[in-house]
Amino acid sequence: MDYGESASTPFLPEVTPARGPAVEEPAPAARFFVRLEGDNNPHVRADPGTTKHENTASRTGSALSLGIRDNNLGGIMQEKDIMAEARQFMASRAILSAAELDLFTSLEDGPATAKEISQAKGLDERATDRLLNSMVALGYLDKTRGRYRLNETGAHLSAKHPRSVLPMIRHMIHVWDNWSRLTDTVIQGMNSERESVTEMEGQKQRDFIEAMDTVGRDLADEIAAFYGETSCRRLLDIGGGSGVYTLAFLRHNPAMEGIIFDLPRVVPITEERVRQEKEGERITLFPGDFYKDELPTGCDMALLSAIIHQNGPQQNLELYSKIHRALEPGGVLLIRDHIMDETRTRPKAGVIFALNMLVNTESGDTYTFEEVRNSLEQAGFEQVRDLRTGGDSFERMDCLVEARKPA
Repeated sequence: MDYGESASTPFLPEVTPARGPAVEEPAPAARFFVRLEGDNNPHVRADPGTTKHENTASRTGSALSLGIRDNNLGGIMQEKDIMAEARQFMASRAILSAAELDLFTSLEDGPATAKEISQAKGLDERATDRLLNSMVALGYLDKTRGRYRLNETGAHLSAKHPRSVLPMIRHMIHVWDNWSRLTDTVIQGMNSERESVTEMEGQKQRDFIEAMDTVGRDLADEIAAFYGETSCRRLLDIGGGSGVYTLAFLRHNPAMEGIIFDLPRVVPITEERVRQEKEGERITLFPGDFYKDELPTGCDMALLSAIIHQNGPQQNLELYSKIHRALEPGGVLLIRDHIMDETRTRPKAGVIFALNMLVNTESGDTYTFEEVRNSLEQAGFEQVRDLRTGGDSFERMDCLVEARKPA
């Protein structure tokens, strides 16, 4: 079972002010008034001598309304960008709360008012109205005559949508709680109050496994296609969760069989998922704990998909050694994760994810290729290659490293 992956964080939509023709000579500052929203905004006061474009107030006009000259605009805009980025958590928290309250699924049966929804779910009517309004503003709901309804985007947050992202959003709620302790974690070096994913049970465990399936359902096929057909005949997916990556590799390798190794409480969830696919007939489920148990033998390929980031360096070395013992001679180990450059500042997604591991694990981290290679070679692997450097998107953890056990 992997700890988790990057996922995009919804941001407040940026309002781009309408832009008029260039103003050759700045007019007196009193003639410019900041446009808040829309050409007919009642808060925009028109000076009799101004044009519509001047009232619209481009960024230049907005700055002039404060008496700021052009040579200071860069600094002003930087300050605005910094503040806007710091406020992004507000939109994220609103989406998380709406999902936590399952408001989107509540609207599957048709439009409803805030009063109807709050009464049905036992919520405060005024607060429910404000939260629903925020979902309209962010583009997830539509509102007509006081009634809210799902739109095409918001439908993906309903539990009933065939490609629902709700499990991943629920996992983010758990992650949010641990991220709230980042300051104390930096002071102390560890988040002593974290709830570890390896200790989750019940619905939280299911939410996590389904979240990893959600984030992996497209990327898994892309990774398997990138790696291509292989002569390997038996894949060991260590901490395979829902089995989404095993299924993808088996689809691209019709002669391959798979073993998914994960915690005993995870395996029943895995079985539900893989038995829905025809490739599931070629998959064997093997319960165990890779921190404590030896791995199944007889495989010529092993996969660590989004696993090494949850471990400290010594834990990874021990895991690589177990894989080396379990693999057939000449067998291949494939690692999918964030692989950092030598400065540890790219990819950006990996940098932020290192903080995610700081607050969510005891010693997890993101690693450079040199760090991964050195540990693999110490465990006995050779021919360690950086197959895919991956992108720089928060939605993707798509770097690949390959290593071989000597024949």
